[in-house]
This record gives sequence, C-alpha cells and structure tokens, in this order.
Amino acid sequence: MHDVFRAETAHEARARLEQWLRRACHKPEPQFKDLAAKIRRHKDAIARSVELGLGNARVEAADNKIKLTVRMGYGFRNIDNLIALVMLRCSRLQPTLPGRD
Repeated sequence: MHDVFRAETAHEARARLEQWLRRACHKPEPQFKDLAAKIRRHKDAIARSVELGLGNARVEAADNKIKLTVRMGYGFRNIDNLIALVMLRCSRLQPTLPGRD
C-alpha cells in the first residue's frame, strides 16, 4: 500500500492499487479479501487523494478547524456570517483588524 501513496499521478496510483488488490485477493487469509473489497469500493477516492496530495491528517485538521469555528460562531444571526468566518479561518489570509496594529 505504501507504493500506492508514493505514486506521482492518479493514473499511476490506480494501477498500483489494482496490482495490490489482485495480490490481496489471492491471499488465503479472509481478512485480506475483506480489506480488498472495502478498498475496491473506495478506489476512486483513494486515487483522488493521491492526486490532490491530501492525506488523512490534513483532512482531519481542516475538519477540526471547521468544527471549532462553528462552535465559536454559535449565535450568529445568519449562516452567511458563519460561512464567511469558516472560509477566512481555513484560508491563509490574515487581515489586519481595525485598531490592532
């Protein structure tokens, strides 16, 4: 599986994933066959994550940041303000606030 995530392109990742799945299906242990079935269901998402360079840690960090921002924004009168705050916090922008130099 490490080879899959070391691939440069999504096409290469798919090819390596197919190769791993073929080997896993021929293993005698039923756990490999169950794992191969689960991976086969999520094959496209795995290839896209390789292509985009998104690992689980980055996705979890973004999810955590969004959840924290939603908690901070509790009580906002409209959803647009909350969405704007989430977008600002998840971007790399750091605007200077008025009166704070």
